[in-house]
Amino acid sequence: MAISFRMSVVLSFLVGLTVLGFASSAQFHELFQPGWANDHFVYEGELLKLKLDNYSGAGFASKSKYLFGKVSMQIKLVEGDSAGTVTAYYMSSDGPYHNEFDFEFLGNTTGEPYLVQTNVYVNGVGNREQRMSLWFDPTKDFHSYSILWNQRQVVFLVDDTPIRVHTNMEHKGIPFPKDQAMGVYSSIWNADDWATQGGLVKTDWSHAPFVASYKGFEIDACECPVSVAANEIGKKCSSTGEKRFWWDEPIMSELSLHQSHQLVWVRANHLVYDYCADTARFPVMPVECEHHRH
Repeated sequence: MAISFRMSVVLSFLVGLTVLGFASSAQFHELFQPGWANDHFVYEGELLKLKLDNYSGAGFASKSKYLFGKVSMQIKLVEGDSAGTVTAYYMSSDGPYHNEFDFEFLGNTTGEPYLVQTNVYVNGVGNREQRMSLWFDPTKDFHSYSILWNQRQVVFLVDDTPIRVHTNMEHKGIPFPKDQAMGVYSSIWNADDWATQGGLVKTDWSHAPFVASYKGFEIDACECPVSVAANEIGKKCSSTGEKRFWWDEPIMSELSLHQSHQLVWVRANHLVYDYCADTARFPVMPVECEHHRH
């Protein structure tokens, strides 16, 4: 029994290393470049700040695109009255039939909690929104937000706690995003037509500039240069023979038991909206909802 216990501890440790992927933080300019409104970027050592005022927001994009792996960054959201603002962090491919994984942080009036909206687009179709509160104040300190993506699942994580899983159910005839390389993006912008209480609370520009801060940029994923043909991307980024990627290992095909318990806790205590439960919007339940039960 003692030997079995020690082995389980060692295995748990190794699993942790595998999940982390041995990634280390990079400087912003190593992985990303400004996308728009360069004059709304502020660099303070390893820290990046994006500003939103009544002239413009700002955004950045990764220099490369990726197929499968894990991307993470640490973000401290807008303090104080952030109603009407959205800080977005997402992965997306190009074109009208694109795939996309979204974190959208919806600002709120002072003292009211931020909401985190996640969404998944497959072949250009989204409408898979979930909204959650957080178990901490995301404006007081930096927290890690990650997207883990492989051929079996997409996992949204906050401080390495899973808050959402989108599982590959192609065997049920449900499309899964697995063949389009994605860039990594983030931006801050004004969305007071919908972001706070459905657009009832507007942005108070007297509190501008609104500032989101970033650090700890990590991308441990399969890079897909522009020179790689679309039909070759899947082969390049999949484990074959002696070429092995950590995200293809069997242990990464589903959540661990501990992670499953974490997800159940998050959904029970912090889920405030789930498109799968919105019968007014979807009188016929979307097919994947019948299978995405945690």
